[in-house]
Amino acid sequence: QVQLEESGGGSVQPGDSLTLSCEVSGSIFRRNAMGWYRQAPEKERELVATISAGGFTNYADSVKGRFTISRDNAKSTVYLQMNSLKPEDTAVYYCKMSVSPVVERTYEYWGQGTQVTVSS
Repeated sequence: QVQLEESGGGSVQPGDSLTLSCEVSGSIFRRNAMGWYRQAPEKERELVATISAGGFTNYADSVKGRFTISRDNAKSTVYLQMNSLKPEDTAVYYCKMSVSPVVERTYEYWGQGTQVTVSS
């Protein structure tokens, strides 16, 4: 079955960098759109970045210029490079895959999340 497994989270200080990885199994990865979302304590889950099957990217204003989303189709993996981390980036980060076998249907799959904590 389809599985998404995040890794790379941890605790860092403000200004540090982290790279998150999400490995996908059980699907044709290269044909699917991918995204990173996050959920901070007492807040709703929010979009961080997306990347289409063709490599087009989009970012939330709060991370634009600091975060970079990329994908390696040969490894069935999507990455989130996070630079200049701030305390407000603290959240559980989730990987999402969107699968559209036909134009009128879309299925979404989520990973279990990885914790990122930024503090002094």
